Amino acid sequence: MEANQYLNDFYNHYDEDSRLLFQHGSVEFLTTMRYIEKYLKHGDKVLEIGAGTGRYSHALARRGHPVDAVELVAHNIEVFRQNTRPGESVTIAQGNALDLSAFADNAYDVTLLLGPLYHLYTQDDKRRALREAIRVTKPGGVVFAAYVISDGCLLDEGFRRGNISVAEYVRDGLLDAQFGAADALGIRFHATRGSMDLSVKDGGLPPDSVVQTVDQILKDSERAVKKFHDKSRYSMHQVALAPCSPFSVTGTLLKESAQLARELGVRLHTHLAETKDEERFTTERFGMRPLEYMESLGWMGEDVWFAHGIHFTEDELKRLAETGTGVAHCPISNMKLSSGVALVPKMLELGVPLGLAVDGSASNDGSNLLEEMRVAYLLHRLWWSRQAPSAYDILKIATRGSARVLGRDDLGQIAVGMAADFFLVDMNRMELTGAQFDPKSMLCTVGLKGSVDYTVVNGEIVVKEGRLVRVDEERTVEKANLAVKEYMGHSSCSVPL
Repeated sequence: MEANQYLNDFYNHYDEDSRLLFQHGSVEFLTTMRYIEKYLKHGDKVLEIGAGTGRYSHALARRGHPVDAVELVAHNIEVFRQNTRPGESVTIAQGNALDLSAFADNAYDVTLLLGPLYHLYTQDDKRRALREAIRVTKPGGVVFAAYVISDGCLLDEGFRRGNISVAEYVRDGLLDAQFGAADALGIRFHATRGSMDLSVKDGGLPPDSVVQTVDQILKDSERAVKKFHDKSRYSMHQVALAPCSPFSVTGTLLKESAQLARELGVRLHTHLAETKDEERFTTERFGMRPLEYMESLGWMGEDVWFAHGIHFTEDELKRLAETGTGVAHCPISNMKLSSGVALVPKMLELGVPLGLAVDGSASNDGSNLLEEMRVAYLLHRLWWSRQAPSAYDILKIATRGSARVLGRDDLGQIAVGMAADFFLVDMNRMELTGAQFDPKSMLCTVGLKGSVDYTVVNGEIVVKEGRLVRVDEERTVEKANLAVKEYMGHSSCSVPL
């Protein structure tokens, strides 16, 4: 049985074996495996139709499931066999998803149809493939089918080569996945729908492959808000719109994002006054300092907060205070990038809404807010001496201040009518001996070297005795480390899924 010439030509030049190991392909693989695992029982027999080079087949076989695989393209079958380990309960045969007559009715507990629908163009062919998959599956069994577009398998190649933009698909999926992860953990999640439309070729910072059009961004921003944003008191899901920075977005996007956010009743966020380079960029391109530029586009008010705010002048800080515009202070990121030290004492003096944040993993490898508190305290002690905020000031910035920046009047303090969000630390730890005499300062002066003992979110315990309640930590670490190793090209790693 021969594949058509298009498929042979495509897969002879396309690295299908590596597609699921890197970048967004690894997200696809891990997400798909997560759902497959929800329905798999011990000893279930699996058929994979259109198995490619066998990434799913081999992963399931290595978990102890007997797997039969069908693949049309000879080149993929050859790679499949090369990847098969001794002792694996897996077979591979050449075959077509449209005709599985070689396989008996009701033979498999789980059937995977993750590839063929990408290459079948007519409704009749798609339905025929689905009928065949259902036929070979036992009553009560499960069929997994994947379908994006007829040539969906070209998306990754297009992304790698930069011929087409798949950022919309990636971002949609990742934002949705993040809300799913937050629910799994039991945490309160205030997401920002990030965006970039000013690429390198247009004088911006990000590569061309990761930007979207203004229309794409606004459309998905509205989708995300309508799907996830809950404005009710004690809500677990909220969304803000977050064009990345003046370096990476156009004035059009900033202005229209502000208009959309206000129509939808959500907040606005971006990075501002982080570097001197940004200051030169807006001054040279627009004839305005960063804050003046943002205000000209409608980016000022109680529904706006900026990350960093290192290079604001005193007059600009007064303007922030007058308008109720917030700042998220990110000391570790600022230190790692040598960006500078924010004027935190002056912000507090003037009444600028001020919260504490960690920035992102690109500039803060730990992303530990408790560590951020101690670093903030020590940094400002070093820089401002007697003018520095106290340890208790830093605690209030991290709690009440951050809640205010997010526009939440139901979070940030332990009081009647507030959400039951708090954490507990056993003060009888050896390293905290004596610290109980000043608990308001302890997290900044002494610091916490390990995990908190208990965390309560919305009245529910989500961390107990230093361990996540809803998540198998060992399993999660194992899978995450495997994904990292595969991403880095060590696909021979022996850690099992």
